[in-house]
Amino acid sequence: MPLWQIDIYPADGQTDREALRTQEEIHELGLHDSLKVDFARGFLVQGDFAHDQAIQLAETLLADSVTERSVVAIAGQDALNEPPGENMTLVNVLPKPGVMDPVAASTIAAARDIGFDVHAVRTLRKYWLSDVDDAMLDSICRRALSNDSIEQVVVGPLEMDQLDVGQPHAFQRVTVPILELEGEQLEKLSRDGQLYLTLVEMETIRDHFISIGRDPTDIELETIAQTWSEHCSHKTLAGRIHYRGPGADGTPEADERQYDNMLKETIFAATQSIRKSLGEDDWCVSVFKDNAGVVTFDDEFHVCFKVETHNHPSALEPYGGANTGLGGVIRDPMGTGMGAKPVCNTDVFCFAPPDTDPRTLPPGVLHPRRVMKGVVSGVRDYGNRMGIPTVNGAVYFDPRYLGNPLVYCGNVGMIPIGMEEKEVMPDDLIVAIGGRTGRDGIHGATFSSAELTSESESLSGGAVQIGNAITEKMVLDVLMQARDRGLYNAVTDCGAGGFSSAVGEMGEKIGAEVWLEKAPLKYDGLTYTEIWISEAQERMVVSVPPESWDELRELCESEGVEAAILGRFAPTGRLQLTYQGHVVGDVSMSFLHDGRPPIIRDAVYHPRPTEAACLPSLDAEGHADVLLKVMGSLNVASKHWIIRQYDHEVQGGSVVKPLVGPQCDGPSDAAVVKPRLQSRRGLVMSCGMNPHYGDFDTYHMATSAIDEAIRNAVAVGADPRQIAILDNFCWGYTDRSETLGSLVRAAIACQDMAMTLGTPFVSGKDSLNNEFSYSDSDGKRQTIAIPPSLLISAMGQIDDVGHAVTMDAKQAGNAVFLIGETKSELGGSHLLLELGISGGQVPTVDQPLAKITFDAMYQAIKNRWVRSCHDLSEGGLAVAATEMAMAGGLGMTLELELFADSGLSATEILFSESNTRFLCEVTPENATAFERHFSESGVTARRLGTIESIENLVVRSADQTLLNVELKTAKQAWLEPLNW
Repeated sequence: MPLWQIDIYPADGQTDREALRTQEEIHELGLHDSLKVDFARGFLVQGDFAHDQAIQLAETLLADSVTERSVVAIAGQDALNEPPGENMTLVNVLPKPGVMDPVAASTIAAARDIGFDVHAVRTLRKYWLSDVDDAMLDSICRRALSNDSIEQVVVGPLEMDQLDVGQPHAFQRVTVPILELEGEQLEKLSRDGQLYLTLVEMETIRDHFISIGRDPTDIELETIAQTWSEHCSHKTLAGRIHYRGPGADGTPEADERQYDNMLKETIFAATQSIRKSLGEDDWCVSVFKDNAGVVTFDDEFHVCFKVETHNHPSALEPYGGANTGLGGVIRDPMGTGMGAKPVCNTDVFCFAPPDTDPRTLPPGVLHPRRVMKGVVSGVRDYGNRMGIPTVNGAVYFDPRYLGNPLVYCGNVGMIPIGMEEKEVMPDDLIVAIGGRTGRDGIHGATFSSAELTSESESLSGGAVQIGNAITEKMVLDVLMQARDRGLYNAVTDCGAGGFSSAVGEMGEKIGAEVWLEKAPLKYDGLTYTEIWISEAQERMVVSVPPESWDELRELCESEGVEAAILGRFAPTGRLQLTYQGHVVGDVSMSFLHDGRPPIIRDAVYHPRPTEAACLPSLDAEGHADVLLKVMGSLNVASKHWIIRQYDHEVQGGSVVKPLVGPQCDGPSDAAVVKPRLQSRRGLVMSCGMNPHYGDFDTYHMATSAIDEAIRNAVAVGADPRQIAILDNFCWGYTDRSETLGSLVRAAIACQDMAMTLGTPFVSGKDSLNNEFSYSDSDGKRQTIAIPPSLLISAMGQIDDVGHAVTMDAKQAGNAVFLIGETKSELGGSHLLLELGISGGQVPTVDQPLAKITFDAMYQAIKNRWVRSCHDLSEGGLAVAATEMAMAGGLGMTLELELFADSGLSATEILFSESNTRFLCEVTPENATAFERHFSESGVTARRLGTIESIENLVVRSADQTLLNVELKTAKQAWLEPLNW
């Protein structure tokens, strides 16, 4: 059977855009300043057809006849390898065998649909590089053209005549001798096997198998490791912790607590208390017990929300890691209750600065610019291809994210009332639907629980998954139909740990028999253990009554979705695994889920002592210079390059989008989405995160993040009495008592803030051990730890989306009000970051006042008094006013006389990042009522100025100009850093 190679080039006269992009990236990475690149994308197609049919396949399916030309020949022929110029080296980049290739899979299906006998397809990229020596070529291939985690590089012509699609697996049952192992031997087994279990956990496993008189099989050991991993069991946050930290008044170690389950006794406890206080008005439906948190929405539907992290995979392979991060979190609502329909996505990213000097990169680290582009592309492609709008997010930059970028992805889904519960029944069939199983994602759950090192790329490349959004969309369509027909009793997604976690969790209360040879495979050669723990994407597991199987199978066949019976839920209380009739695993569910020894740790926290910040004396010109620097700083600058790659309009429910204003270029505080087009009721999505504040005190970092998430939602019109929040803790190595103490301190803050505001946590996730270790040029071990990073995601609701408010200034002559108290709180602020000044008081939250302020702001918006509203966050008043005015194409004049008795300098007033503040635009006829409303509520509302037609921001005090900036200049500074 011939192997055809089809190379596709830009047509004559067309720009070779991929070549230009590659040249730019090579230059940006500091690898070569003037390299010439030519590019072609290609397909290796193994099929039983002739040359003229191969040409037909290329022209009708693979190439655009208007903009592209194709070259077709048997693989390896000279016609495919002729250089476009002298002294040019050919580099082929292909997915490694076994790596998911979605384009190839789609090509096979499409080619067969139109009658071509295609056996296998593999995609490739071809680069012709001019005048490079061997050392330079190796560096360019590794750092710019390929990713060694998932791709292979072939320099010169491809010498192959067939595609390797795997060899049949010869069964061999493997046992792991553990009964005689002690101490270091157990630790070595855990490390070498990528189990990432502690010595105590390994000893517990050994003792269990001693008690039953045999060694474990490899699949039993892997199953326990997956189930007990930090990623799946959250054993640190849910562990026993003795905590000592500062008291409420800052007294060192005045707060001493003993937790049996820290997460349950802080964040869970807050939600339980809030729900109890609400009584019959409780609007939480299902919290902390399913794949996503569920709350009420209207008379027919509930709404669910989940945010996950995919950090470690994204560090190794940014595109695939982020791609499957979003794909995985979309499956969480799909696997909640009896299945929810996804309606929108969110994302938050944390990167090292993209202008990092490539020469300073530690070994094993991808350049931040490459990571950023790959992550954004991965999220973009998955969401857009599934037809789900990405409506809200944020991006944060800090050099400490160099070794561990953070990738948070969230999804919101709608589920019919009555479908929020599920129950596996004895003798139900275990059915897998969706994608086939391959080697992608082996050890993903245990890998995600470990520290990254410079060797992680080669050691754990298999932990990276590659997604196929089209397959997941097909699975979603089938699942919704099957749900509405009542064809299954329970569903869950097949994520971390693969079948191991999905089946293990579903069968926890009953038991399960699994026949591993029944799993559909992408290719031959997988061992029974690889089948069981693979994290291949786009798979769901459903619990199907035997009498419903034929109807479900026919439904799946009609939609082109594969379904297979893997076993049954047997009332044995055991997980029994067989392969071709051989028993390869038999573990009791009680040991698997309840046998893990509790984590017992000490936690100590010492906040940084508050030191005064030595502020320079700034005049109007100095304030203007600093404002432009802050506007142009990476954390404040426009993220339009990212935002505009996402589809916000698909499904037709997007109301307030990420960019607002007449030119659609103002940074929105939150998104408003209408999930049911026949209703005017809407969802509000927002987030809050302040990593720099954690350098001072993680308590105030956490309360500030919650405050920011809620005020962003309230700023567009969300009712603060029905906002659900989610926590995502990303931390460093929590085996250190100080690091764990900072995490406990943040959890205590979450409990306090949620209780005071009456805002329940409904779901959450943690990602620990986000550190990167390597040896420097002197052979010394170095570690880069991320800053404590707590993301708070908020989901609010609005009665009528037509009453939503945006942040862009609307009309000259309207009054401008500042709501909330401004304090001397510059610790961790963008002013001091830009000036290179340390110290200052980190922003705090007056929690009772915050609740009153949010309620008062919501009522003012509901009364239709507010034309525009913007929260004050990064950069404080000066940045908020600039963004508000430039988004509306207007100007603003502010007077600061009302701060005369505050004791604050003009610089502090302009750039303080105090919490719980809003900048509001109000028409003159509503100004008096607006001001009276806040006065009666006990909330400070200062009428600072006026919206102007001239596009300048002018700030005065007692006839002295403190700041005067042309907004077009500010806008240019704001757009430039990420205007890629």
